[in-house]
Amino acid sequence: MEVIDATDGGAQFSARLNRIPVMTRSHKRWLAVLAALLLVDMADLNTFAFAAPAIRADWGLSVSDVGTITAASFLGMFAGSIVGGRLADRFGRKRIIIGATVSFSTFSLLSAFAVGVADLAVYRVLTGVGLQAMTVVVLTYVSEMFPKLHRGRAQTWIVAFSLLGVPAMAWLARWIVPIGPSAWRWIFVLGTSGLLLIAVTARWLPESVRWLQENGHSERAEEIVARIESEAREITRAELPPILPQPVVAAGRPGDLFRGGYSKRTIVLCLTMALALSGFYGYNSWVPTLLTEHGFTTTQSLTYSSVMSLATVPGALLALLFIDRVERRTAVLVLYSMVGMLMLVFGFTDSDTVMVASGLLITLLLQASVPCVYTYLPEIFPTSLRGFGAGVGNGVGRLAVFATTFLVAALLAQLGFTAVFLYLAGVVVLAGLIMGKFGERTRGRSLEEITMTADEGKHQQRIPNTQPSASGS
Repeated sequence: MEVIDATDGGAQFSARLNRIPVMTRSHKRWLAVLAALLLVDMADLNTFAFAAPAIRADWGLSVSDVGTITAASFLGMFAGSIVGGRLADRFGRKRIIIGATVSFSTFSLLSAFAVGVADLAVYRVLTGVGLQAMTVVVLTYVSEMFPKLHRGRAQTWIVAFSLLGVPAMAWLARWIVPIGPSAWRWIFVLGTSGLLLIAVTARWLPESVRWLQENGHSERAEEIVARIESEAREITRAELPPILPQPVVAAGRPGDLFRGGYSKRTIVLCLTMALALSGFYGYNSWVPTLLTEHGFTTTQSLTYSSVMSLATVPGALLALLFIDRVERRTAVLVLYSMVGMLMLVFGFTDSDTVMVASGLLITLLLQASVPCVYTYLPEIFPTSLRGFGAGVGNGVGRLAVFATTFLVAALLAQLGFTAVFLYLAGVVVLAGLIMGKFGERTRGRSLEEITMTADEGKHQQRIPNTQPSASGS
């Protein structure tokens, strides 16, 4: 990827964003919109899980039928993550966020009118496309529009708030399902709530300044950056830091992710996401079934699982303590190593108390790792490929979950409960080791600096500081 010189004022938008020291009013408004979008995304993602028991009873489905629909939805997520990221690089972050929201809401509504396994599976696959397209583009947007010293905390608040969508959908389903044999259809209708946010998103969420800069929309970018700078001065009651020289990287093509300096990043990210999500979903999705197979009653299994789930939101919030103070790769290594050890305890203990305690800690630490990984995903690629790069990494992870669904079932059937947790512990620890050893250093660095390290050894040019004073806007 070639490095270009950029000495005009318009090319300095990224440099001006990098010096913003605080979260402004605009940032907080965007944070609220993005958190609300991901909350309905997370709620919709879990609609089938909560509707499945009622659908089985209504249609007489087998466990295999339910598993097929669940696994197929991850194929949709795989496609949506990659396609959504690429479209966002081509047509803008905001357009794809809105388009993906309309898409997953529409197919969730169609799910309510399904008449059999085949069409429901198709609708859930297509719902998954929209869900993951929006997720990966929201993560990309946060990385580009929030201050470099606050990117991690911004992602953490969004993730923590979005997780509230899971218990919200669970309680709504508990109230709706008993109404009647086909009342489960209303659960999918609830999945269309994202449509209620379209108008707010269109009005309050501007296009990414970095995408505007990359695509020649300087006037719109100037308006947004000037407003942020003005709000930052009001908060700090001081002039902003001087504009520092920043590297500018030329627009690249999709193939650049798989050659040169970016190939290592892409490979490391894909391996990490494949292993980490296999462990994450292998644990969270299978715990109730695994406990039942281990000898617990269905009631005990659901009770223990419910207790463990209490750590979900606190776990995500735990990341606030360190996410912008510790390197992402280091945090992921430590968290996944601890999770791996706890999974071994969970798999080998004969004590119910130890099992529940270790399960709580596993949930806590896994959720604490999510903001770290989500923040890292888009940080390591240039603007022109940021959505696509993050989408490839996330998509490969979703594809791995599809395979894990069948692998865990086979391990449980052939080798038993303990073997499953040996496998889960192994993949999580390996994910941490790969990220910790080969991941990029991103904490506190501008996206341009992070991008530039992939082109070390090439001629590098930087935006000169043409501002005569610290006020420079």
